Amino acid sequence: MIVELSQLIPFNRPSFEGHEHEYIKEAIASGHISGDGSFSKRCHAYLESELGVPRALLTTSCTHALEMTALLLDIKPGDEVIVPSFAFVSTVNAFVLRGARPVFIDVRSDTLNFDHEQFESLITDRTKAAVLLHYGGVGCEMDQIMEVAARRRVHVVEDNAHGLFGRYRGRLLGTFGVMATQSFHETKNFSCGEGGALIINQESYVARAEVIREKGTNRSRFFRGQVDKYTWTDLGSSYLPSDLLAAVLLAQFEARDRIQSARRAVWERYRAELDGWAQDNEVRLPTIPSHCDQAYHMFYLVLPSLQARQDLIAHLKARGIMAVFHYLPLHLSEMGRRFEGREGDCPVTEQVSDGLLRLPFYTHLSDTDQSRVIAAVREFRV
Repeated sequence: MIVELSQLIPFNRPSFEGHEHEYIKEAIASGHISGDGSFSKRCHAYLESELGVPRALLTTSCTHALEMTALLLDIKPGDEVIVPSFAFVSTVNAFVLRGARPVFIDVRSDTLNFDHEQFESLITDRTKAAVLLHYGGVGCEMDQIMEVAARRRVHVVEDNAHGLFGRYRGRLLGTFGVMATQSFHETKNFSCGEGGALIINQESYVARAEVIREKGTNRSRFFRGQVDKYTWTDLGSSYLPSDLLAAVLLAQFEARDRIQSARRAVWERYRAELDGWAQDNEVRLPTIPSHCDQAYHMFYLVLPSLQARQDLIAHLKARGIMAVFHYLPLHLSEMGRRFEGREGDCPVTEQVSDGLLRLPFYTHLSDTDQSRVIAAVREFRV
């Protein structure tokens, strides 16, 4: 089957909500397009107000925000950090860069989140932190995780790349751990192409975070008039995004209700119209616990085998529909094996990684295109 290029349905398409171009022009006209201009400050204020946190700082990526958490927690060689094997490589790299040894934890078979029931058994006297990913914008079991972490004195960092404005038992994701990180990559609900944010939930980390983000200098204090010159005071790097990117992001934040409403409609239609097909073909659809309000970040299928997943990808591609798999097990990667990762260590991760398929999902996916995707999936038999 030959499909016209114009008829291809991509896996992702970034959305623009109306004020992005206007705000970019405004930033250019202001004469300040480097970091921490007026649009950056407005984004900081928005996140701090909406999340109710002491400080939010835009970064060049979620990866860099994670690197900042490792610096702020003084991660050193010999420290251990518990991380899910089913996660993006940045989740572990940020800590390995500081010399930490990753301890891989499996995910739950229902939500694909950090398995809280395994958490305490992996803690040793060298455990410094646990980094958890709210997969698909569905909250991990934070009550149990935070209880264990507090009792065993382990710092919790939330990789909330998927979950901005999602909730666990009514509380916003990203507000539980000592810090959290956000992503504004073009595949995320709110995007400026490339970007992220560090969310700081404990006031004691704020001053040092500003220094680390400003190349290890007290430049932020200088601009506030608190010192008459700035100098090198700590470790750090250049983590500030351009104010042009912040201008795009602010426009996205202002369209929050419209964006989330559109994504919810896409997600719920997939769920309703693929449920029967999934049951007939032993395919699992996303599980959303009743105490979680998801962020509507993605819609995925878990097929019963790698071959079935690859066959469905090919089936959809032949019909002009791009669908993709997701994370490969970190513990079985070339780097993961250097940390003694072995087959069978995280069996749920290994099974899910083989079977998971993400369907096209973006804010302005049209009804017509979604109908094509649904019809094509329903044609497929495992």
